[in-house]
Amino acid sequence: MVKYSATVLHVGPLLGEFTEAGILVFFGQDAPEELQEFSVIHDGTTLEADLEPGDFVSLDGEEYKILAVGEVANINFRNLGHLVMKFNGESKVDLPGDVCVENKPLALLHPGSTMKVFSKDNL
Repeated sequence: MVKYSATVLHVGPLLGEFTEAGILVFFGQDAPEELQEFSVIHDGTTLEADLEPGDFVSLDGEEYKILAVGEVANINFRNLGHLVMKFNGESKVDLPGDVCVENKPLALLHPGSTMKVFSKDNL
């Protein structure tokens, strides 16, 4: 089951500083301008089911297994399209809004890139 699907609309000019640290910050289209500078702005709107460890995120076809989900990550994602994805390989989050995924090289996102979250039951 696809839990979330989006297309990247804008990539902030400061995003590179975050990707160097293994972090991608996503926001929906209504993000304030000051947040857009370091974020991936996307057009996704509906989170069909909560993100869970064992699910997969696909960024332009590159898959990353979700290892940990913070207690407010799904609320933020559902309400704001806001997701802080850390590519650190950790099974515990540092902050309640974090989502930790496999420690693999980050996909280089650009306008038109795709993002999907798949249920662990279908992979």
